[in-house]
Amino acid sequence: MHIPDGYLGPVTCGFFYALMLPVWSIASKVVKKTLSVKQVPMLAVGAAFSFVIMMFNIPIPAGTTGHAVGSVLIAILLGPWAACIAITVALVIQALLFGDGGITAIGANCFNMALVMPFAGYFIYKAISRGAGPQAKRRVFAAGCAGYLALNLCALLTGFEFGVQPLLHHTANGQALYCPYGLKVALPVMAAEHLLVFGWVEALVTALAVKYLQKNSPELLSR
Repeated sequence: MHIPDGYLGPVTCGFFYALMLPVWSIASKVVKKTLSVKQVPMLAVGAAFSFVIMMFNIPIPAGTTGHAVGSVLIAILLGPWAACIAITVALVIQALLFGDGGITAIGANCFNMALVMPFAGYFIYKAISRGAGPQAKRRVFAAGCAGYLALNLCALLTGFEFGVQPLLHHTANGQALYCPYGLKVALPVMAAEHLLVFGWVEALVTALAVKYLQKNSPELLSR
């Protein structure tokens, strides 16, 4: 789902940067107030975990890449604002040092994977696990569902952002200037691989991590 340089037009890139700047500001203030000193190393571990899991990606024809993200797990443990910071750090490092995702598209990538995904996953998890204790099996089920649904929402958003580019940026004769694939192509190809493969990877990783923590560190699931 990493959007590279050249896929989005300058207006789209600028829009997402403008959207994310206040989000990053709010996230830093919230995390500073709510995260304890003991949780700061967990935030760093979360960013490292997301960085590693996102490196295992597969190219998608007429799309970008398919991969798990890990942001829902971080949101479950530390909250969605902390997940926003952790995923942003991972995405920026990947873009600047490894060329995985474009520098001009950092705002868009962060909107999809560091904002929408952790918040959607967190609230889905909370809705399904409402009233369940830290040791309840429903927590594991909720974590898996949240990971699967949030990742696929993120993939759909990415496909939509690709698909509208030919409508927003084209020559006088209709030739696309950036991503050449419209919604009829971009949405299905981005959705298919995540619905069939990477959504399940995200669900499995999130659910197994929660199950492990239930046995070994249930206090981490007290949020």
